[in-house]
Amino acid sequence: MPLNQKTTNPKVALVHDFLTQLGGAERVLDEFHELFPQAPIFTLVYDEKKTLGKYKDWNIKTSFIQKLPGGVSHYKWYLALMPYAVHSFDLSGFDVVLSDVSAFAKGIKKPSGSLHVSYCHTPTRYLWQDKESYLASQQIPGWIKLLARPLLSYLRRWDYRAAQKIDVIIANSTEVKTRIAKYYKLDSEVIYPPVDSSFFVPTESPVRDYFLIAGRLEPYKKSELAIEAATQLGLPVRVAGTGTMYENLKKRYESDNVKFYGRVSDEKLRWLYQNAKALLFPAKEDAGIAVLESLACGTPVVAYRRGGASEFVREGVDGLLVSEQSVEAFKEAVENFSKHQFDSSMLRAQARAYDKNSFRKRIYQILISRYENRS
Repeated sequence: MPLNQKTTNPKVALVHDFLTQLGGAERVLDEFHELFPQAPIFTLVYDEKKTLGKYKDWNIKTSFIQKLPGGVSHYKWYLALMPYAVHSFDLSGFDVVLSDVSAFAKGIKKPSGSLHVSYCHTPTRYLWQDKESYLASQQIPGWIKLLARPLLSYLRRWDYRAAQKIDVIIANSTEVKTRIAKYYKLDSEVIYPPVDSSFFVPTESPVRDYFLIAGRLEPYKKSELAIEAATQLGLPVRVAGTGTMYENLKKRYESDNVKFYGRVSDEKLRWLYQNAKALLFPAKEDAGIAVLESLACGTPVVAYRRGGASEFVREGVDGLLVSEQSVEAFKEAVENFSKHQFDSSMLRAQARAYDKNSFRKRIYQILISRYENRS
């Protein structure tokens, strides 16, 4: 999408927290890059291997953490340095900074007279809504957890101050808009994340012989609830994705009925969506691009009733909504799933409302409008 020729073309910089995986935030970054292909991407750490070489031809500019011992493979060691690292990015000469953020990217040092537009996936999870459970879930010695508490308290104050300096905040769901208001005391506009409905399409003769779990395997995702529910019912499950819980879940559950694929290509992921009975989605998610991708492939979703996923899934139309994050609740939903029939064309129509082209258009309109009218 070319820039409006009636306006002075702004020089844009993109800022992303970490380029160390391929997930929903990275799909958003892809769309920003499509809008502004000449814009450099500033990120704290870049791992070419874990991003499968997808960004090797992009203009990536990393922070000093990239060069520290273990800076790429163990960047979380340097949590205390991240505010300084993101503040050190040299953004002089840029008219607009477009950040894609769930942690530190919001804290950039904005050039004088420029505009900072921030697409927020969530207020930093382990500093706000998961602040009590975050340390408890980390497999680190108790004495380190004690030392970490004052650091997290400092980072929480820093995160709040950084948010106040943003010119325009865009939330990726109503759920996140509510969190932004609660934790940052700020208003935001909702633009839902994009789905590539030209790539994620139904197949003519789907197999529909398993349930699917797709996405990062992290504690807050609650993937084990869905796996355990299906396991107790003796139903086949396919799990696509990696994360800190991958090895533990694979060791505990892998069997003839439960298959773990690890990180998969987009083509393989599409095939898994297309042939699943349903996507199981137990997380209280920020938005949930996986939900939209599944619907675009004509596959219904069984999702937790709270969080961003519930903004896409209409009960009995696009799937089923589960009232609590528990094994028993998901067992009941999966047992009842066969009693329902879902229209693949209606599922796809629901997903197409969030197509990537609409996403780009709305982001572009907000950015250019605010840029032209900045004081």
